[in-house]
Amino acid sequence: MAFLPMTIEECEQRGFSRPDFVLITGDAYVDHPSFGAAIIGKVLQSRGFTVAVIAQPDWRSVKDFKRFGRPRLGFLITGGNVDSMVSNYSVFKYKRKKDAYAPGGEPGKRPDRAVIVYGNRVKESYKGIPVIIGGLEASLRRFAHYDYWDNKVRRSILIDSRADLLVYGMGEKSICEIAEALDAGIAVQHITWIRGTCYKQTPEQENVQEFQNDEDTLMLPSYEKITTDKKAYCRSFVAQYQNSEHISGKRLVEEYTDGLYVVQNPPMQPLERHELDDIYELPFERTYPNVYDEAGGVPSIEEVEFGIIGSRGCFGSCAFCALTYHQGKDVRSRSKESIVKEAKELAAKPGFKGYIHDIGGPTANFRNPPCEKQRNMGACKHKSCLYPFVCKEMNPDHSEYLDVLKSVRELKGIKKVFIRSGIRYDYVLADHNSNFIEELCKYHVSGTLKVAPEHVSKNVLAAMRKPGKGVFESFSKKFNKTNERLGLKQYLVPYFVSSHPGSTLADAIELALYFKNMGFIPEQVQDFYPTPGTLSTCMYYTGMDPFTLTAIHVPNTFEEKRMQRALLHFHKPENRQLVEKALEQAGRPELKQVLLGKRASAPERKREPAGKTKVHQERKRTGAKRGKHEPNRKTSKHHR
Repeated sequence: MAFLPMTIEECEQRGFSRPDFVLITGDAYVDHPSFGAAIIGKVLQSRGFTVAVIAQPDWRSVKDFKRFGRPRLGFLITGGNVDSMVSNYSVFKYKRKKDAYAPGGEPGKRPDRAVIVYGNRVKESYKGIPVIIGGLEASLRRFAHYDYWDNKVRRSILIDSRADLLVYGMGEKSICEIAEALDAGIAVQHITWIRGTCYKQTPEQENVQEFQNDEDTLMLPSYEKITTDKKAYCRSFVAQYQNSEHISGKRLVEEYTDGLYVVQNPPMQPLERHELDDIYELPFERTYPNVYDEAGGVPSIEEVEFGIIGSRGCFGSCAFCALTYHQGKDVRSRSKESIVKEAKELAAKPGFKGYIHDIGGPTANFRNPPCEKQRNMGACKHKSCLYPFVCKEMNPDHSEYLDVLKSVRELKGIKKVFIRSGIRYDYVLADHNSNFIEELCKYHVSGTLKVAPEHVSKNVLAAMRKPGKGVFESFSKKFNKTNERLGLKQYLVPYFVSSHPGSTLADAIELALYFKNMGFIPEQVQDFYPTPGTLSTCMYYTGMDPFTLTAIHVPNTFEEKRMQRALLHFHKPENRQLVEKALEQAGRPELKQVLLGKRASAPERKREPAGKTKVHQERKRTGAKRGKHEPNRKTSKHHR
């Protein structure tokens, strides 16, 4: 039985009646390494600890939280793979109609602010029980943060959840050290030295003066200060951003008005290659328990069931992406041998049709640190690896990744290996010694390749920390020429973001005209979603670039958001009124005829993006469903 127990009867079948830890998750339990709860549970189990799971408990009473009685060492709590507020609400704050991480996709199985609700229920259930929170929701809310749904700055989730410790980032090493300390009899309030954790401190427990006199500690602006001064909020964000690296990161301290302090220890060292191999080779069932069969299973497994995680971390540092704050800039990857072993196991699974849906990570073509300096001294604090240009110190190299892909696609039973988790095309173009585009087009694309230029306006791309549109156009040209030479009909499907900080109506109009001139109708446009922990969200709240404190336009009303979104889908008749209004407000009424013309009031004619027929033929040939063959960006495990 490789599944972690979900009932007391299953615990007893495994030879124990009282687990060491009870792990609570806001997702349905899926025993797959793409799900953080499964990884943490299996890692602790491999160290000899017993772990039981409560998935999506009924939070309306304490009954469900007492399912296993009082655990020997403590409770571990995660909101799940996605922040619970993002999971529950759209960018326009409407309740979502589906939850891919719940049985049958049924919404309403997790509360708003799940980590806070679960933590308080546990403390209500068992006095003095150690509570450790982690996962994306806790990690990105570890300090005071702007909350889009409340439209205010909230306190650290460590305080509001009443937890004792918070594990941030990828927490395998940290949670094992915590477990060993608790097992040794150390009280949870004294576990204050572990990297990758945050704890609460009062003046009575330690002389706070020691923090202020310690050169390895940085005092952040207080909670009271950042709630009243947006420049102070910016300074706090920059300090956190610049100390998110394990080699040079300092201990950070945030003061609260009631004499309480939240202390963040420096980041934990990232897992090295052999450590990653060990984790991903643990005995995962790679599916959900049959208790979910009646509901129709857990939809999110479709995106990852036949995919392979090959790396962690990202030095791309896109402004709207929380990966830098959560996983860090330090890229680490698994060995080719470990990935090939997993591919062989996938090929032997029932239901496998010969297609590996992904070998990647946050960015598929990043497998190692970008340069020797970062490897030895840590990431640069004051500049980016790829923005505004590729750093001259970078050593772009795709040879190792290409070797991995080749080794997997040549395995018996493997028909094709796709790359679905996204590539950085500026990094591809910087590698002058690689035939990556050739290999990509020849072996790893099926009809369409999704890429993310995000915008074309210089101002917006600067706010996003993304390369200029010329880089995308250069990659597009090479991609098209390569396919033409190979005799393949394959196409790029670009993604774009509307209403990002820095985007005015004029910028949205520029993007609309770009679409018009290219004869392109975007398949998907995403509205910017201000989630905790990102540079873009800091801009959204403060109206400033936190690094320069210069003002930046923020589309922060639903009306402007809708107008910018409508401009990018100007071809839809239902958007005509919003487009006209946007053009009037921007002082560009002469563009009504250009964008709308006579056909705007006619019934919409459905237009498929280029290459659609090819994709349908490929799906028919392979028997793959859309959900598995072409992961939806919003639910993909690598969605940023």
